[in-house]
Amino acid sequence: MKLLTDIEPEAKVTVKKIEGGSEVKRQLQDLGISEGIELIMLAQTPSHEHSGAISVKIGDREVALGHGVAEKIYMDKGGVMLSLLELEQGDKGVVRALGGGKDFVGWLSELGINEGTEVEFLGHKPDSTLIFRVEDKEIKMGEGQASKVLAQYEGSPIQINYLKEGEKANVIRLIGGTSVKERLEEMGLKEGAEITLIRKEAAAPTPVRGKYVRAQLGDQLITIGYGTAQKVWVE
Repeated sequence: MKLLTDIEPEAKVTVKKIEGGSEVKRQLQDLGISEGIELIMLAQTPSHEHSGAISVKIGDREVALGHGVAEKIYMDKGGVMLSLLELEQGDKGVVRALGGGKDFVGWLSELGINEGTEVEFLGHKPDSTLIFRVEDKEIKMGEGQASKVLAQYEGSPIQINYLKEGEKANVIRLIGGTSVKERLEEMGLKEGAEITLIRKEAAAPTPVRGKYVRAQLGDQLITIGYGTAQKVWVE
């Protein structure tokens, strides 16, 4: 057996073993990867700096996306297919494929992201901690996690990280795999819940060098963080 990161491009392999705890296995299961699954190794993408959630421009609207969402959006940039996460500040591309299911595609559509949409990569959002009140409880989360919660605010859907201090909204949608939704719901973030942004606490950004593995699973393209891919044994 070999690690997924040691496989040459275009090789077709079968997942034999996944190391790591239950959280790693759940993350991979959300991408459709489990023991016995066949996939085709496509490429290992170059390293680049990244930190926190990313910010993109769609028309005249700014949208925040966590890494798990961005890596499922595939762009045509000058004839090259890349995940949105691989773009750099100022890059533009056209969405060609969405790697999630029906709910995922529907949620992105509400943000204005569809196949054929032109997207401009603005950069990485500050590594802020957001403090919300849900019912009588205060909860904390980062920009990336907050971007996965869509709420109704003054008649329009909004990602809760774009609320201003003191503003209230009602949760209408959660995005992500089963483990992500379970974590959010445990915090009290369920459909219909009223949420108020209390304040944002700035934190110093901590850029990390990142490398990604891109693979094909059936008809679906997937992008896996390099560290996670090193926990997958295949042959």
